[in-house]
Amino acid sequence: MILHLAPLDDWLRDPGRPYSATSLLTDGFIHCSPDEPTTLAIANLFFAKTPDPLMALLIDPEEVEPMVRWEAPSGERPPGVAPDVLFPHIYGRLNRSAVKGLEKLERGPDGRWAALLPWS
Repeated sequence: MILHLAPLDDWLRDPGRPYSATSLLTDGFIHCSPDEPTTLAIANLFFAKTPDPLMALLIDPEEVEPMVRWEAPSGERPPGVAPDVLFPHIYGRLNRSAVKGLEKLERGPDGRWAALLPWS
């Protein structure tokens, strides 16, 4: 599975249509992460002030209809993420059938994103 961070309201908007993130317009693709530690690092770098609930979409890359490319980040690499880690980028609107679950990000006592928990 690959993971994509999204505020819950963004994911719930237009449930009958493919999912789109702002980055599809600004960067040409939907940003994803390869694993949970990288997802948490990204959440703390780019989503530190995002109000709850922040979700991680669990995406099966084999079921994604647009092209998925594994690439180095074009901008800042999150602290703690190894230099050889590649990031999956989805080049188009995401078909919702590829999303196999949601996990909610939880903050630790210090206010930083610390864990992914199942969401029902």
